[in-house]
Amino acid sequence: MAASAAARGRLGAMRNGVRGALAGVAAAAVALGLAELVAVFVGARSAPLVAVGGVVVDNVPEPLKQFAIDAFGVHDKTALMIGTVVLLAAFAALIGYLAVRHIGYGYAGIALFGVIGIGAALTRPDAGVAYALPSLLGVGAAAVVLWRLVSPADDVDLEDRRHFLTGVAVVLGAAAATGLGGRWLANRRTVSEARSAVTLPIPADPAPAVPETLSLPQLAPYVTSNRAFYRIDTALVVPQVDPATWELKIHGRVRRPMTLTFEQLLARPMVERYVTLACVSNEVGGDLIGNARWLGVPLKDLLDEVEPLDGADQVVGRSSDGWTCGTPTAVLRDGRDALLAVGMNGEPLPIDHGFPVRMVVPGLYGYVSACKWVVELELTSFADFDAYWVPRGWSAQAPIKTQSRIDTPRSRNNLTPGPITVAGVAWAQHRGIARVEVRVDDGPWQEATLARTVSVDTWVQWSWRWDATSGAHRLQVRATDSTGATQPEEENPPAPDGATGWHSVDVEVE
Repeated sequence: MAASAAARGRLGAMRNGVRGALAGVAAAAVALGLAELVAVFVGARSAPLVAVGGVVVDNVPEPLKQFAIDAFGVHDKTALMIGTVVLLAAFAALIGYLAVRHIGYGYAGIALFGVIGIGAALTRPDAGVAYALPSLLGVGAAAVVLWRLVSPADDVDLEDRRHFLTGVAVVLGAAAATGLGGRWLANRRTVSEARSAVTLPIPADPAPAVPETLSLPQLAPYVTSNRAFYRIDTALVVPQVDPATWELKIHGRVRRPMTLTFEQLLARPMVERYVTLACVSNEVGGDLIGNARWLGVPLKDLLDEVEPLDGADQVVGRSSDGWTCGTPTAVLRDGRDALLAVGMNGEPLPIDHGFPVRMVVPGLYGYVSACKWVVELELTSFADFDAYWVPRGWSAQAPIKTQSRIDTPRSRNNLTPGPITVAGVAWAQHRGIARVEVRVDDGPWQEATLARTVSVDTWVQWSWRWDATSGAHRLQVRATDSTGATQPEEENPPAPDGATGWHSVDVEVE
C-alpha cells in the first residue's frame, strides 16, 4: 500500500509539473502576443522579442554573429527570432514548473522576463518611457494567466485535466491571434503607400547602356533584380521612414552645416550609375553581392557645399535606427560615383534597401559605406569616433578585395564529357577586372573571356570553354585587377576586412 501511494504521489507530481510547464508557456505566449499588439502603437522596436533581439545583435560575440551569417545568410534575423522564441519557451516552461510548487516562483520569473524586456526596449534608439509599456502590460497579463492555470492540487482527475488542456489551447489561440494581429497591423503601418507616390526625377546624367552580357543557367545576371538583391543589416524590424518628414542633417566639422528635406534632395541634379555592392561577410564564392542601377545625388557635391574642416577625415552615416558607418571623406570626394541614392533599378528604393535614401559608394564594403535609411552625415575623424562594426573587431577602412566566383557548373553537377562552358563573375570595384583565369586539377591557368561591362565599378561576367574528360575534377578561378594585382591564394575568413582565397568547385564528369 505504501509503495502504491508513493507511485501515485510521483505520478501526481509529474502531472502537476507538466501542467505547470504548459501553463508557463501559455502565459509567455499571452505576454508576447499582447506586447506585439501594444508595440504597434508605441513603436515596433519596443516589442520584447524585437528589443531583446536587438540587444543580442548589438552584443553577441563576433564569431557567433559571423557563424549566423555563414549558416543562415540573409535569413539570419529570422533564425535569431526563432531561437529567441525557443529559449523563451524553455524558460517559461521552467517558470511554470516551479510555480506549481509555489506561485511566487512563477511571479518572480515573470518579473525577470519583464525587467529584461523593459531594459532592452529602453536601450533602443529614440526610445522613450512608453517603450516600457509592451513588456509591462505583457507581464501583467502573463501573471494573471499563470495564476488561473496553475492548480495548487497535488493531483487532478481526468475531467479537470481536460478542462485545463482546453483552457491552455484557448489561451494559446488567443495569444497567437493577438500577436499575429499586432504583426499584421504593424505591417500595414508601412510607408509603402508613400513610396508608391514618389516620382523619381529624370537623371541629368543617365547611366550608360548595358552592353550585351552572358545569359547562362545558374550564371548571375549582370544586373541583380531588387527582389534578388542581398540584404545584410542589423535591423530586426525594417525602419519605416516617411519621406514627407525625412530630413538629412550634414554637420560636424564643417563650415556650413546643412539640412535637406526629401523634396529638396529630389530637386537636385541626379546622376544614374551601375554600382556593385558587396558585404564584407561574403565568403569566397558567396552570394552576398549584387549589381544595380542607382539614382542619386553625388555626395561630393554635398560635401563641397558644407566645406569640411581640416582633419575631418571620416563621414559618419547614421541610420534612422541608430546604426552607424564610417566612410573616408577622401573617398567620397575623389571623383568616384559615391551617391546619396533615392532609386534602384528604375524604382524608388525598396523599403528593405533603405527607402527613402541610402548611401552607395563604389569600392568599399557595405559596412563602411552603404548606410541605409540614412538621416545624418557627421564629419568627424577616425581618431575621434568608431562606427558600429569597428569596436566589434572589423577594420575601420575596408576597400573591396579582388574576388572571383564560379557560378556554373556547380559543385557535384553530373556532367557529360565534351565541351562545357565554365562561367561566373569577378569584381574589383573602382579598380576593375583585367583578367580572369581558370584551371582544372591544379593544371596550367587558362585565360577566360570577359564579357563587356559598364564601368570599373561593377562586376564582370566571364566564361571559359572546357573540353571535359571523364572523372572527378576540381575547377579553380582567380582574377587580376587593373593594377596588375592578382587575388591571393591564401584562404582567410571575412573578418576583419574581407575574405581571400580562390573559389573552387568539384564536379563529376560521367
